[in-house]
Amino acid sequence: MNTLKRYTMAVLALVSVTACTVGPNFVRPEAPHEQQYTAEPLPDLAGAGAQHIEPRLAVDGDWWTQFGSTVLDSTVHQALNDNRNLAAAQSTLAAAQELLAARAATQRPQVSLAAGAGRQQYGAAFLGPETFPPFNYYSVGANVSYLLDYTGGLRRAVEAQGALTEMQARRLDAAHLALTGHVVLQAIAIASARAQIHAVEGILHDDANNVDLVKTALGEGSVAEVDLVSAQSQLAEDQTLLPPLHQDLSAARHALAVLVGQAPASWSAPEFDLEMFTLPLALPLTPPSELARRRPDIRADEDLLHAATAAIGVATASLYPQINLTASLSQESLTTHTLFDTASTAWGLAGSLSAPLYNGGRLRAQRRAAIDSTHAALAHYQQTILEAFGQVADVLAALEHDAEENSAQQRALDSAELNLKLTRESYSEGNVGILQVLDAERLTQRARIGYVRAQAQRMQDSAELFLALGGDIPAPAEPPPPQKST
Repeated sequence: MNTLKRYTMAVLALVSVTACTVGPNFVRPEAPHEQQYTAEPLPDLAGAGAQHIEPRLAVDGDWWTQFGSTVLDSTVHQALNDNRNLAAAQSTLAAAQELLAARAATQRPQVSLAAGAGRQQYGAAFLGPETFPPFNYYSVGANVSYLLDYTGGLRRAVEAQGALTEMQARRLDAAHLALTGHVVLQAIAIASARAQIHAVEGILHDDANNVDLVKTALGEGSVAEVDLVSAQSQLAEDQTLLPPLHQDLSAARHALAVLVGQAPASWSAPEFDLEMFTLPLALPLTPPSELARRRPDIRADEDLLHAATAAIGVATASLYPQINLTASLSQESLTTHTLFDTASTAWGLAGSLSAPLYNGGRLRAQRRAAIDSTHAALAHYQQTILEAFGQVADVLAALEHDAEENSAQQRALDSAELNLKLTRESYSEGNVGILQVLDAERLTQRARIGYVRAQAQRMQDSAELFLALGGDIPAPAEPPPPQKST
C-alpha cells in the first residue's frame, strides 16, 4: 500500500510539472466597430403618433408586456409552459450538460472492480514432467487506469464539449425568443384579420343595399339595366375579399394553438382585437457592438467557433505519444476462506506508451480539417452578425415606412369620413341620390380596412424590432481565462 501511495504521488507530481495544453487558445472575436445599422439617420416615427426610437433604452424582460394586453400576457405564459419545441430545447440542453459531465470525468482516474472464479487444468505438454492437479482459483480487487494528459488533449475535449453545451443554452434562449415573438405576431394577426373582416362585412352590407336600391330604381324606370349589372358586379367583386381574410384568421388561430402546445380542435384562441393592444411608444435600439454580445443566434455561433478552436487542440494532441498508467490491487487465492488473508494480497503497477509512427497522414489531415472547420465557423459567425445587422436595418426602415403609411391611411380615412358626412348632408337636402351615399360609405369602409392593416403592420414591426434586438436575453458573462498553450 505504501508503494502504491508513493507511486500515485509521483504520478501527480509528474502531471503538475509536464501539464500543458496544445492547440490555439480561443480568443473571443472583437465586437463590431459599426456605430449604426443604416447609412441614414434614425427614422423619425413621430409622423403618426408618439412612437420614437431611444438608442440607449434597455430591452425590458418580458418585452411583450409593452403591448399592454393582459390577455396576450397570459397567452405567452401558457406557450412558455406548454410549447413542445421549448421543452425539446430544454431537454437538449440537459443532455448536453450531462455529456459535459461525462467528458470531464475522462480527466480523472478510472477505477473498476474486478472479480473472478474458475477451475484450471494445465496440460502435460505445458508442465513437462511435473504434474499439477486441477485447482480452483478466486480473485477480487480494483483496477485503476489514468491517461496522462500531458498534452492537454483531454482538457481541450472538455473545453469543446463545454462550448457545445453553451451553444445549446443559447439555442434555448433563441427558442424562447422565437416562441414569444410568434405568439405576439399571431395574436396581432388574429386582431387584424377580425378587424378587416368586420370592415369587409360592412362593405358587403352596403353593396347589398346598393343592389336592392338599383333594382327598385330599375323597376321605376329611373336607371338603366347596366346600372344593376354594375352594382351586382361590385358586390361580387367585394365578396372575394372575405374568404382570404377568413383563411388568414383560421391560419393564425391554428398557429397560435400549436404555439401554446394544444391541438386546434381542442383549444380556441382568444378573440384578440386591435383595441386590446397599445402601440409601444419608446422603442429600444441596442448598439451594434452590444447586439453581437446579446443575440442568442450570434452567441450560439460564437460557441461553435469556440468548440471548433478547441477541436484543433484535440487533433494536435493525437500527434503526440499517449501515456497510460495503470495500477491494480487484488486478493487472489485458491480457496475462498483464505481469499482475504494478507498473504493473498497482490498488486501491480504499469505504464504504457504508444506513439504514432505511420498512419498515412491521417492524423495531420484531421488536424488540418479541424483548422479549416474553425475558419468556416468564423465565417459563419461573421455572416450571422451581418444578417442580424441587416434584420435590424430592415425593421428600422419598415417602422419608418409604417409611420408614413399610417399617416397616409389616417388622412385617407379622414377624407373618406368627411366625404361621407358631406354626401349624407347633400342627400338630406335632395342634391344627390342614395347611390352616392352608399358609394361614399363603401369608400369609407375601404379606407378603414387600409387603416387597420397599417395599424397591425406597425404593431407587428414593433414586435419584430424587439426580436431583432435579441428580446430579453441577458448579456453573457465574461468567458473564463484560456488554458496555457504550447
